[in-house]
Amino acid sequence: MKRHFSMIREFHLADWFTLANAFCGTGAIFAAMRFLQDGRPADLLRGMALIPLAFLFDALDGRIARWRHKSSTLGRELDSLADVISFGVAPAALAYACGMQGGWDWIALSYFVGCGVSRLARYNVTAESLSGDDGKVRHFEGTPIPTSLVLVVVLALATWNGHIGDHLWFGAVDLGWQLHPLVLMFVLSGSLMISKTLRIPKP
Repeated sequence: MKRHFSMIREFHLADWFTLANAFCGTGAIFAAMRFLQDGRPADLLRGMALIPLAFLFDALDGRIARWRHKSSTLGRELDSLADVISFGVAPAALAYACGMQGGWDWIALSYFVGCGVSRLARYNVTAESLSGDDGKVRHFEGTPIPTSLVLVVVLALATWNGHIGDHLWFGAVDLGWQLHPLVLMFVLSGSLMISKTLRIPKP
C-alpha cells in the first residue's frame, strides 16, 4: 500500500531550497497583481525584492545537493520549473505591471518567457553531453535564465524613481500596437538565452 505524501517524504534538502525559489517567484507574481489592483508601488518593490531571494535559493540548492551527494532527476526538473517561474514568468509579470502593456510589449514579454522555457529544456536534454569526466557541466550554452535578475534590478530602479506607467523610461512608440522601447531588453535577454554560440563557463 502506498503511503500518503510519499513524494514529499522523498524530497532531499536541496529540493526544499528549490521549492523556496518557486515560492519567491510566485510571490513576485502575486505582488505584481496586487500593484495592478491597488496601485501601491511598495507592493511592486516587495515583489521585485523576492527575485534576488529566489536567486539565492537557486544558487544554494545545487551546492547543497553536491555537498550532501544527494541529487536526482526529480530535483533537476524541479529546479527548471522553479526557474521558469522566478526568472521567466515573474520578471515578465513585473514588467507588465510597470507599464509594458502594449500589444508589442505582450509579444516581447511572451517571447522572453518562451526563450527561458526553451533554454531550460535544452539544458536538461544536453546536460549529459556537455558534462566532463566528473559528470559536471563545464559551460552554459547561452546565458542562464537567472541572469534575468538584471532586468528586475532595472525595473526596481525605475519603480523607485517613479518611472513606471506613463512615466516609463524611453516612453512609448505607436507601431499599430504600442511598444515601450524598454521592453527590448527582455528581447535581448531572451535571445542571449537561446544562443548556441555563446558559451559561458559554469562556476
